[in-house]
This record gives sequence, C-alpha cells and structure tokens, in this order.
Amino acid sequence: MDGVLNVLKPVGMTSHDVVDVLRRLIGQRRIGHTGTLDPGAAGVLVLVVGRATRIAEFLTESDKAYRVELTFGIATDSGDAFGKVTSTADASGLSEERVRDVLPQFTGEIEQVPPMTSAVKVAGVRLYERARRGEEIVVAPRRVRIRTLTVLRFWSGARPRALVDVECTKGTYVRALARDMGVALEVGAHASFMLRRRVGRFTLETGHTLEELAALREEGRLAGTLLSMDDALADLPAVDLLPAQRLSILDGIALPLFKVPNWQHLPRDVPIRLRDQGGLLALARVEGGNLRPFKVLRGR
Repeated sequence: MDGVLNVLKPVGMTSHDVVDVLRRLIGQRRIGHTGTLDPGAAGVLVLVVGRATRIAEFLTESDKAYRVELTFGIATDSGDAFGKVTSTADASGLSEERVRDVLPQFTGEIEQVPPMTSAVKVAGVRLYERARRGEEIVVAPRRVRIRTLTVLRFWSGARPRALVDVECTKGTYVRALARDMGVALEVGAHASFMLRRRVGRFTLETGHTLEELAALREEGRLAGTLLSMDDALADLPAVDLLPAQRLSILDGIALPLFKVPNWQHLPRDVPIRLRDQGGLLALARVEGGNLRPFKVLRGR
C-alpha cells in the first residue's frame, strides 16, 4: 500500500503513537509522518505510507494553519496547558482591543525561541530531553513567518481567553507564540487548546479519525483513503512523458529541455513532477538546458 493519508490526531497521543496505530491497521512498517503535532494538540497529521515515504521531505515544507485558544494570566514552562505553571497575574483588565493591538508584532517574519519542551535538537540532543534532566541552556531564536493572525472571539474575566486563527510557515511553534504574546501583554499566557486545521492541501474536512480508519479496514476500503503521490504533490508543476522518455528517466538520464513540451514555462526553483500513464514516475529539476531526475519513485 502506497500513498499519503490525512489523519485527525486526537489530544493525548504523540505523532509516533498515531504512526504505530496505522502500522498495525495497515500491516506494514514503512509509515512516517511529515511534521510532528504536539501531544496536547489535535487535528491534521499527514502520514506517508510505503513508497510515499520518499516524498515526505516535500510535504514537510507546507504551510500550516491552526485554531488556538489563548488563556491569559497563566504562563507555563511548555507554553500549553500540560506544563508547569511558571507565573500568574491578574489579567482581568485585559481587553480584546489590547490583544488586537499586539498582533502586528507577531505577524510577518519574526524570530521565535522554541519551547524547552520541544523536539528541536541542540548539539544533537532534543530540548525536551535536556528539560527532563533539568538543564538550562540558551536556545537560539529561529526565523519563521506568520502569514495571518486573526482574533475570532474574546472572553473577558479574571483569566481572559481569546480564540485565534494562525497561518504560518513550517517550524513555527504556536506554544511559543502564546508565550510571547503573554509577555508582550505583561500578563503571561499559554495555549490552552490547539487544533491544526490544515497542512498544505490537507484539511480537517478531508481527514479521517483513527476510529474511521479502523472501520474502513474492516470493510476492506482503507486503501481508498490514501491520496496518490501525484495528487499529494499537485501544487508542483508537472510534465507528462512520452514512452521513450520514460525509459531514460528510469535510468536517471536527463532530458534535453527542448524535447519537453512547454519547457519555457518550467520554473527553475522548485521540483518538477514527471508523470507517465501509471502516475508519478520521478521528481526532476531544471539544470542548465536539461530536465534532470533526482528522485525516481518507480522501477521498470
């Protein structure tokens, strides 16, 4: 079984837990995910199955979209509701207007320090492992881009809450965003709920719960839920090969551009899908006057 699967991860499971469940359901080991989703978060987790594991690196580049509940007046060491409380403050005077006023600080290209409870590696060791050992280190900020940041609803009170939609690039930590917004508002904050709504073209609406996938397996329809590699990479430009060209690509031989239809319109900065009647055959790049395959996905 080969393809890409959109799974709706529940709160409380790690991304690897979900992979393990699918390995048992499908009956094969060659399964991975394309970007960790925190145990305390729910929503879209994109898995690659079989030969599709070879395109995982291209799916990890996708933008993400989250819906997050921020709770003000309480800060935690993890930035979410599962961490240790590090500070509390009276946030009863916080208004929706003040929250909206700080949004421009966190929109666009920003620098963000990953939480100590994240999987980021420093000197080969994940931060959460260092945190467990009680180590305190200086973590270098990372540059990310938050494309949009929108307050959907605000609840006032001693512990005000805001429901916020976030669209961002890969590597953005929503927990760090909550932490930093709390600092900017001088009351502290954490992400009390996180829902990943989208990863690239994969959305909540097209996802499947683990219970649904188990039922589909019993009905013999599980394979039909997998998206083909070609469809999963549909945002990349494509070239449909002639039969003779197919053999050259299988041998890793570059095609002269002048033999490729509409070659003048092919971009030079992104991979190109090479397809035949069987679907996605390879990925290639424009190099000089050639279209050179760098990842052949099928054999003869």
